[in-house]
Amino acid sequence: MEFNDLKIFQTVAAHGSVSKAALELNYVQSNVTARIKLLEKELQTPLFYRHKRGMILNTEGKRLLEHSREISSKMEEMIRTFQDKSNPSGVLEIGIVETVVALPDILSSYYSKYPNVELSLKAGVTDLLLQKVIDMKLDGAFVTGPIKHPLIEQIEVIQEKLVLVTKGSTFSMEDITTRPLLLYNKGCGYRERLESWIKAEGIIPKQIMEFGTFGTIIGSVAAGIGITIIPESSVTDLVANGIVCSHSVPEPYREITTIFIRRKDSYLTSTLRCFVDEIVARTS
Repeated sequence: MEFNDLKIFQTVAAHGSVSKAALELNYVQSNVTARIKLLEKELQTPLFYRHKRGMILNTEGKRLLEHSREISSKMEEMIRTFQDKSNPSGVLEIGIVETVVALPDILSSYYSKYPNVELSLKAGVTDLLLQKVIDMKLDGAFVTGPIKHPLIEQIEVIQEKLVLVTKGSTFSMEDITTRPLLLYNKGCGYRERLESWIKAEGIIPKQIMEFGTFGTIIGSVAAGIGITIIPESSVTDLVANGIVCSHSVPEPYREITTIFIRRKDSYLTSTLRCFVDEIVARTS
C-alpha cells in the first residue's frame, strides 16, 4: 500500500465519484479506479457501495477514512517539523465562534510578526469546532468553555457576561412565550445557557429560529423579529447607538468563558506554537 493510494481514496470518498476525484488529482479515471480496486484487494474488503450516480463509503470504508486521516495528519506534521522554527510559514486553520472580542487584536499582532503564515478561519458552533479539532481537521479553535475531554488542551482567552438582546427597552420572561428566540444552531454554548435557564424556569419558548451568523441574528433582533442571547461585548456599540437593548441574565447562566483549544497529542508546530504564544501574551 502506498501513501498516495490513501490520498486517492480520501479524494474519492470526499467527492463520491471517481471522475471528480480524477479531475481534482489530475489523473485518468482508469488509474483512480485501479488504485481503489488494489486498495480493496490489499485490505480484502470492499470500501464503497457503488451505484449509478457514484460511490458511497460503507462501514469498512469509513473505518479506513478515519485511519487514513490520522496517517495523513502525521505525515504533514513530520514535514512541518522541519520548517524554520524562527520564521513560521504555511497554513494555520483556526476555528472560531463569531463573537470572540479578543480575536482581532490577536490576529493583527500575529499577522504583523509572521507574515508568511496564511491564517484560515472557519466559523461554527462550539460542538462542531470541538469535533473538528479532535478529528484534526483544525489546528485549534476558539470556543465556549470549559471543555472536558481527554484529548483537549485549553487556554482561557476571556471571561464575559451574556445578555439577552431585544429591540425594545423592556423585557420579561413572559416575552419568551410570545416572541421567537433567534439562536445559533445546536451546539452553541450561548444557546445551551439560555435553554438551561428557561428549562429551570419552566418556560416553553414560542419558537426557536436557527441562524448561522451573528450578523443575521442581530439584524433580525434589530428588526424586531425576536430575542437572542449573546456576549455583552459584541453588542456594546449597538446598545450605545440605540439599535438594540440588552438585559441582564441571572447567575449561574450569565458568565461565559471563551477558550482556545488544541489536540494535546498532536505535534505543536512552530506556526501553532507562535499563535498560542500570541494568545497568552494578549490575554495575560
